[in-house]
Amino acid sequence: MYIGIDHGTTAMRFSCGETEFKISREDARTFDYRDLARFCPHDEIEGVAVCYSMGDGISAVTDIRKVENRGIVSREGAGKHIGGGTRVYDEIARSGLPAVVVPGLHRGSPTDPRFKVYSHQASPEKIGIAYEVAHDLGGDLVVCDTSSNTVTLLVSGGRLVGAFDACVFAPGTRHGALDVDAIRKIDRGECTANEAFLRAGVDYACPPEHRTGTLAMFAAMECAAMLLMSPDAAVALAGSMGPMIAPGVRDILGRPVVVYDEWCAARGLVRIAADVFGGKKEILGLPVDL
Repeated sequence: MYIGIDHGTTAMRFSCGETEFKISREDARTFDYRDLARFCPHDEIEGVAVCYSMGDGISAVTDIRKVENRGIVSREGAGKHIGGGTRVYDEIARSGLPAVVVPGLHRGSPTDPRFKVYSHQASPEKIGIAYEVAHDLGGDLVVCDTSSNTVTLLVSGGRLVGAFDACVFAPGTRHGALDVDAIRKIDRGECTANEAFLRAGVDYACPPEHRTGTLAMFAAMECAAMLLMSPDAAVALAGSMGPMIAPGVRDILGRPVVVYDEWCAARGLVRIAADVFGGKKEILGLPVDL
């Protein structure tokens, strides 16, 4: 059996492809690798694919025994730091199970160099989403993951071309890019940049009646921007807000949109684990280092 572990913004999601469970990142601080017995006995686990934070310290799908500093440059930066993701990663590392760490997309990744104007493009669980969607829709796709934040990826010819990270373009429900007002508050010392990022989503910036429509508009705009580079690509939505914004995105783009649920990343990570431990040498153009 193979297991995928999604390090989400609000929860850790675990899947074996057939069944799933999730725990809040706060509750994940007491996770024990033996909790995976909910899926099967320890000795029946053939491989695990795990994510951690931004994944910007590695550029290949890497054996966890080879990874330093959990595969990140620093814990500082945009995001909410709780400790649950750290606990899960460390438990998998000490378990002795065959495991790989999935990288994020960043300046060290083999993506289109034009996307590298920004230091970070997408965190590792988005690779799981893209891999799951590519399995269903083929190697030319745009997938927008919308929940607490919004991240959109482009896959062309079966390879990751690039992505828009959460702090660059479209807002999510909680997080988003820093606008002029946020920059002024930071300069006045009223909040840190990370605090501003964590409160830049539509739940803070828009009245309730406009939140879903705003998410749909910006998600569609990110998809449309990616479609300029691959006009015939399929379009998919993932994340907890995907089903809610799908009608609006379809109307704005004027084309079909395939909708995935919140388990898309974890299921894609199961698929990555199975393929990597089955001998595959690359995942959407990302090298494998076992």
